[in-house]
Amino acid sequence: MRALNTPARIQKFIDGLTYQYADTAWSPRRVLQVRKGHCMEGALLAAAALRVNGHPPLLMDLEAVRDDDHVIALYRERGLWGGIAKSNFAGLRFRAPVYRSLRELALSYFEQYFNLRGERTLRAYSQAVNLSMLDGQQWMTAEENVWCVPEALIAAKHSALAPDHVMRSLPRVDRRSLEAGMHGRVKH
Repeated sequence: MRALNTPARIQKFIDGLTYQYADTAWSPRRVLQVRKGHCMEGALLAAAALRVNGHPPLLMDLEAVRDDDHVIALYRERGLWGGIAKSNFAGLRFRAPVYRSLRELALSYFEQYFNLRGERTLRAYSQAVNLSMLDGQQWMTAEENVWCVPEALIAAKHSALAPDHVMRSLPRVDRRSLEAGMHGRVKH
């Protein structure tokens, strides 16, 4: 993982992993062995690679309605936030470190975060979760699923992006945006 020494290199490596639809919580070690994973597993691998290269292993949960949540590995450069993520949707992956707050970073995913019906589904984001608190559970190297990670993400404090009455009145994504977001999507 030392060769994955920049966020861009980590993202490129994660993009090359086969996307899998599975009810798993594989450690980075397991993902490296099988060369596939879903968004949480990609974020875990990114957090581990960032850690090996001197960054804290931070994750953020993006919470959705009528859709899957999404998990992002966080990094900071010059005091600004960026994100690394594995996704089956084109717009839910890498973010360059240009965001002053986690809220700004989370909002950058809003327009591209939609379900197959074209509904905008992103509602909340979590505070940064530092995985070093789970070192005793071997989140980086376990052979078994590391369910402690999604449990920590669920338990983390979440903040709404906008009031419910605003979110209920959102228009659907237009057809062109829907098709663009699904470019390269792997079906189960």
